[in-house]
Amino acid sequence: MNKIDEITTDGQRKELVEVIRKSNETVAEELDLTKENAPTNPAFLTYESLVDSMDRGLTMYGFYEDKKLKGCVGIEDAKKDGTFYIERLAVLPAYRRRGIGRRLLDFALGEIGRRNGKTASVAIINENETLKRWYLKYGFEETGLKKFVHLPFFVCFLQKKVE
Repeated sequence: MNKIDEITTDGQRKELVEVIRKSNETVAEELDLTKENAPTNPAFLTYESLVDSMDRGLTMYGFYEDKKLKGCVGIEDAKKDGTFYIERLAVLPAYRRRGIGRRLLDFALGEIGRRNGKTASVAIINENETLKRWYLKYGFEETGLKKFVHLPFFVCFLQKKVE
């Protein structure tokens, strides 16, 4: 049985950190990201930083299949113009290409709509061409690129109107 539930307990948060880290390790390896050159990359997420983000307004949801957490997505109100951020969308590598990411994104957009959001915004590593194509195919539009001095890559910003 598949379901998407809000992450609320300490145990769920600990499991979530592991899923996010393992899901992002493949990209970190591919792009030669390390704790030193990209400390905020989700592959290096700590329990403390996750809890801090959740305490500041990030709501995390987990995709469960047979009671096992296999993916997640977070949303956060940007508190401007009805925009919400989509954060930490991740699926464990063994479960990719099965529609889980799409279900999580559909869920996040639905939740943003329920919260009267008008726009979904996501920031990704621009060099992650596979992920960028996935968002563009889904209907997101690129709104900008930015190079941060503390990161070894460009950040690509994408948005989609919520219907």
